[in-house]
Amino acid sequence: MLRLVDANLDRLGEGLRVLEDVSRFLLNDAVLSKRLKTLRHTLVKDLGPLEQELLSARQVAGDVGAPIAKRMASQHQDLPALVMANSRRVQESLRVLEEFSRVSGTPLSGKAGGFEKARFEIYDLEQQLVGRLLRHDKAGRLKGLYLVLDTMALKGRDEVEVAAAAIRGGVKTIQLRDKQRSKAELLTTARKLKGLCVEKGVLFIVNDEIDIALAVNADGIHLGQDDLPLSEARRILPIDMLIGSSTHSTAEAVRSQASGADYVAVGSIYPTKSKEKFKLVGPETIRRARSKVSVPLIAIGGINHSNVQEVMKAGADGAAVISAVLGADDAEKAARRIVGKMKETRKAECEHGESNL
Repeated sequence: MLRLVDANLDRLGEGLRVLEDVSRFLLNDAVLSKRLKTLRHTLVKDLGPLEQELLSARQVAGDVGAPIAKRMASQHQDLPALVMANSRRVQESLRVLEEFSRVSGTPLSGKAGGFEKARFEIYDLEQQLVGRLLRHDKAGRLKGLYLVLDTMALKGRDEVEVAAAAIRGGVKTIQLRDKQRSKAELLTTARKLKGLCVEKGVLFIVNDEIDIALAVNADGIHLGQDDLPLSEARRILPIDMLIGSSTHSTAEAVRSQASGADYVAVGSIYPTKSKEKFKLVGPETIRRARSKVSVPLIAIGGINHSNVQEVMKAGADGAAVISAVLGADDAEKAARRIVGKMKETRKAECEHGESNL
């Protein structure tokens, strides 16, 4: 019995360590890392009194299953596959320990409830980790110029033509925002923009309208503080769809990340004419949020070619604009001008970093 407990405890600890390292070093996710670490420590602590007995019972050389396990080891196709394989490893070990803890008179007697609780937590953690990995590459592509395609700011111009021009100028993300038209009209526009974004390799985000985002298989949905809670949105959305959150303070940015936001927009950084009511927070809020938030930070509100470098230096990963591009006679030229300033900032930061090596 002790050999069985020892083998499953080893598999359990090894699998949890892999999952913890993925969340900590690859995803930089403090919340998931803490949950996995706490779970690992709790399980080890519960079985701590058996440690010496387990070591004494270990028989590596005489384990008849070792050659079989070695032959069955295989390469993982990608990181999500690695996470799923190690999650299954942990789940199976917990199930074995749980079942044998129901047998009276064993070293595990009375611990079935703890193993069962841990197993269900791993089911949830597996889903969250795989989802975060699937969204990780998408979130990384947010580091650039982000255009909020507000249909009211277009003043009758064709959305797809303006979006295409902005993309030629270097825009990396298009967010469709429309507060006026019917769902049917919005769906038609969203489909056209989604097709353009797929063709050009650009992210397509829908503002507020989850049903539209689902209908066109958008890359993400962007929600405000008064919209559907992020946890509820995450529950109904595909696990590979990004969720962005509008925030107006460091505290809101931190809460949004903890609630599952894949990126956080912070604003209004400067005075803006794009919204009748706005809360001015300034670039200092970006600087403070950067020290507490690990997901991409998008600065928004009054940003243009003359001030975009300031928000990038403050720690923003990207900058969202509306009137700076949509209000220009030439959207492509306006976007290219802002992108050029952003590239100058990044180049200067790289050169400064190398000089300090």
